[in-house]
Formats: sequence, C-alpha cells, structure tokens
Amino acid sequence: MSDYNGSSVRILEGLEAVRVRPGMYIGSTNSRGLHHLVWEVVDNSIDEALAGYCTAINVWLKKDGSITVLDNGRGVPVDRHPDKLIATERILFTVLHAGGKFDNDTYKVSGGLHGVGASVVNALSSWLEVEVYRDGKLYRDRYEKGGNPTVDLVDGLLVPIADTDKRGTKVSFKPDDTIFETVEFKADIIKKRLRELSFLNKGLLLTFEDENTGEKVEYYEEEGIVGLVRELNKTKDILNDDVVYVTSKSNNIEVEIAFQYTNEFTETILSYCNNINTVEGGTHVSGFKTAFTRIINQYAREIGALKEKEDNFEGKDVRNGITAIVLVKHPNPQYEGQTKTKLGNSDARGAVDEVFSVESQKFFDRNIETLKSIIDNAMKALKLRKAEEKVRTNLLANSKLAGNGKLASASSKNPDEVELILVEGDSAGGSAKQGRDRSFQAILPLRGKVLNVEKKEVAKVISNTEIQSIINAIGCGFGEGYGDDFDIQKRKVKKVIILTDADVDGSHIRTLLLTFFHRYMPELIYEGLIYRGVPPLYKVTSGKEVRYCYSDRELEELKPKLKGKIEIQRYKGLGEMNPEQLWETTLNPQTRLLKQITIEDAVMADEITNVLMGDKVEPRRDFIYENALLAEIDL
Repeated sequence: MSDYNGSSVRILEGLEAVRVRPGMYIGSTNSRGLHHLVWEVVDNSIDEALAGYCTAINVWLKKDGSITVLDNGRGVPVDRHPDKLIATERILFTVLHAGGKFDNDTYKVSGGLHGVGASVVNALSSWLEVEVYRDGKLYRDRYEKGGNPTVDLVDGLLVPIADTDKRGTKVSFKPDDTIFETVEFKADIIKKRLRELSFLNKGLLLTFEDENTGEKVEYYEEEGIVGLVRELNKTKDILNDDVVYVTSKSNNIEVEIAFQYTNEFTETILSYCNNINTVEGGTHVSGFKTAFTRIINQYAREIGALKEKEDNFEGKDVRNGITAIVLVKHPNPQYEGQTKTKLGNSDARGAVDEVFSVESQKFFDRNIETLKSIIDNAMKALKLRKAEEKVRTNLLANSKLAGNGKLASASSKNPDEVELILVEGDSAGGSAKQGRDRSFQAILPLRGKVLNVEKKEVAKVISNTEIQSIINAIGCGFGEGYGDDFDIQKRKVKKVIILTDADVDGSHIRTLLLTFFHRYMPELIYEGLIYRGVPPLYKVTSGKEVRYCYSDRELEELKPKLKGKIEIQRYKGLGEMNPEQLWETTLNPQTRLLKQITIEDAVMADEITNVLMGDKVEPRRDFIYENALLAEIDL
C-alpha cells in the first residue's frame, strides 16, 4: 500500500485551485461553463446598475475569440487595499472571495454572492485585460496564463496611463483552450441573456456587437417585466389586454410583480431574485400565490361571485391561464443549493405577500372589469376542476392507473438503481427488453404518437393510456400544480431515458414527451432525472472491426482512418438493431451516449414550447422559417 503522509497533501496556491477543478466554480468546461464566464463579468456590471451607478453595458464578441464587457459604472477601486496594501483592482482579479458583496454598504443587492466571479474568469483565461476609468484617470492592468500579472505596480499601485472624462470598467478576456472543451462563444446565447436582463432591469441599455458578422443589437425596456409578460404571451390568446403591474418595498426588499391572463389550461410563473432566475421558485413565489388566492377570494365574496355556502377558489383556480413574473431585490438572498434555483428567505415570503396585498387592491379598485374577468376565469376553472376530480377519482382508484400493460419492470426495487427507458413501438421495445440488463433497466414501449398535452384539458391528459403508463412507471403521481398526489419522493426510478429513433418521427415523439414533463412534471427536469438516449445513425464495418457513428460528421471523420473495404449501414430505427447491438450502442452505461435534459432558460423554454406545440399556426411557421438553418435546440 502506498504511503499517505504529509508529502501526499498538495496545497493549491492562489488561482491554481480554479484551474485544477474548474467545474467547482463554473459547473463544467463545456459550452455552458464557457458562457458562464461572460455572465460573471456582466453580472458585476449589472450589480453596478442595481446600485444605481450604471446605465449602459456593452458586450463585444471579438474576431480573435475574446469577449469585452464595458460599463459606465463607478469603475473598480484602484486605491490601496487596507489589508493587502496593494491596488484593490489587483485583489479583485487575483484573490478568491474578494469583493464588495459581503456587506450591505457597497451593494445593497447583488446577483453574485461568493466574490469569485472576476478572479475565476481570470484564472480560466489565457489572458485578461482590465481598463478602469475613474476619477478622471485611465488605468490598465493585464494578466496572462491563468491570472499572472504582467503590469508592474509602483509602490503597490497602478500608474494611470492617460486622462479621461469616462467612468466605468472594461474587462476583456480570452478563455484558455487548454481548459475548455470549446472556446467558441455563441452570439445567440449571449443575446438571449442580454435580452432577459433588459426586461429585469428597466431603463438599462444593453448593447451587443459581433465583430465577426458586423451585427449590432440594442436591448432597452422601458416597461421592464411588463414587457416580458407581453413577450411571453405574444403567441397566445390573451384573456384581456391589461398587464397588471404592482411594485413597492417591504422590509428593505424591493418587489415587482406583473401578470396577464391567457386562454390556456396551464399557469406560467417565472421568478427572479437579484436577476437570478429561480426556476424552482421559492419563498417569494409562495408569498405571491398565497396573497393572490386570498385577495381574489376576498373580492369574489364581496361582489357576490362566490355565495356564502360555496367553497373558496383554490390557488390553481385563480392562477389558471396566468402568465406572471415575480421579481425581488433582496439584500441578503439565501438559495437552496449551489445552483441558486430556489429562494429560501422567509422574509421574502412576507414582503411579497404584503406588497401584493396592498398594491393589487389599489389596482383592482380602479380596474373593476379586469378584476371581474379574473374572477370569471377562476369560476370556470373551479367548475372544470370539480369535473376533473371526478375523472381523477375514477382513474386513481386503488392509487393505480390502468396503463398500456407493456411495462417490463426491473428486478431491483431500489429507486436509486432503476432506469426507466421509454421506447417507441413494439419492435424497438422487443429488442430493448431482450438486450437490457434486467436487474436495473425497465422498458416501457409507447404506442404511436404521444398525446400533445399543450392542446388538451387535464382530464383528457390523464385519461390517455400512454400517459397513464408513464405516470405508473415513474411512481410520483401526476401533475405538479394540478393535483396533490405528485411527490417526487415517491419516485421508483433514478433516470427516465427517452429513447426514440434518430428521424423526424422520433424527434416529434421526444418533443411530445418533453412537453408533457415540462408542463406536468417539471420537478423531474429540475432534479436532473430526465435524459435522452442518443442512438447511432450508422454501423461501420471494416474487416472484423465494427464502429458506430452518431452523426454524418462523425462518419466522414472516421472513413479516412479505416483501411480496406468499408461497409456502412444506416439505421432507420431502433427496431433494426438486434438486442446485442441495442445493448452495446444505447443501453450499456459504459458505452451509450446520454444527454441530460435541462431548462437553462425558462423564458425560452416556455416560449418555444408554446410556439411549437400550441394551437396557433402563424407563430409556429414564422419560428421555423426564421430558425430552420440556425436551430440548435437540444430535443
């Protein structure tokens, strides 16, 4: 056995820890992690805007693959740090957990919490340059090869290189290609984030320029989150033209809420805290829901819409068809988990409840017709819910749905071991059942196209045989927001793998399944339980060697590497594979290719789902025309 002693312990100095374990700081070294670097720098500028010192942010995508972010804020401090006795700017870009976000004096609210943004970006860049415009002087600092300074300090301080009438900070950096799997920034990803930030920061001008294409786009929203609600509902049939907007401050927490009703069966509530999209909601959303239900019931009683002996509206009744944005600015946000997807502050619940209760009554007292339309919509939803409850009672008899009877269960009953694999058709199902590892893999063949839940009432959704089969097999119950029986703790599986053919029909079935999960079991996606299996397109045989290719590009790259006669078989579907081939290519955990389904952008997820799966033909056609050649939607 090898010795374990003092020499076995390695001490990582400075930014070295970031370069050794980048995933700990930015999540991954793929495209998502790459763009996280941009968000870290932009968020620093946004914090200046939240503090009231910045009105414009520019982002340039340079021809050499670097990124530049410029703001007109105060400029990072360049004076001597009282503890380290050198320029504060140098501390900010070379020391982890150094920043102005650990007290409530410099930044009242901030998206960044850990003080690692600037230094992490520096550590993971081949070079980074900072220009500071402050107090009439221009200062420049530069770092190379993971944060090593190349500018000498004089008596510990930066020497100004010019006079200037500007103010602000400009950060330029080029990611290190020895760390990242790709160093190619995607203009569309950056533009989507800047667009979202413009809605969340009313009156802030965000500009994006791409030197590779000459494109220049400006984002500026005078209406803020009201504009975001209009954007989300632009492809939907709206119930009324009014977008209700309320805002105020309670307990030093700023609250903004905007909502509008559509003729939909689902609710869409997007929430943010200090510009961070809390996709799993949290206490601020709970406060909104509680106050909203109470206020609408109160008004319904007052105007006689609900009689004395009638039950109150439930939350899902008053929110049926709503599109709402809940935005809070909190001086000390506490998130559940490192992913910052759920707000945990109890005071946020009280602040949102108080603000909405007071300000919404002011609005409704002046806009009675809007109030009546909301109550009428809630009444329709209540009647529909009671009808659906009868359907549920019948279908959920003995706590078990009928299903299609085709599930081949795994022998293990441990929910942390079992994989549920959804396949299309009996042919692929037969091969999968024979080729699987029965100890932990369950196979559920689905018959025909899955129901498009975007166009159906809840009662019709849960009456569908294939949907029932999926609900049974997963075991969590049904319908977050539509029933009290959904409980992710009751899951029977650790993974749900969608395995469909690599053709148009397969993509359509996969999209229909994802629409179902997105609308009725979103927590499965948030918790990372949904995957898609990637089947090979080609089987390539050269002598005794057999290889599989998953794309045309992969096939073309493989051909020159093979010698002798080459045989190429293109798979039209999973049913063409025998059980051994299916195991080797798509079922074997050691060799298969899985992609986890995530919702990186809740706004775009909701918008695209509604456009592609909704009733309106015109927006869907326009979307396809505009995006057909550029689409990289991972379905």
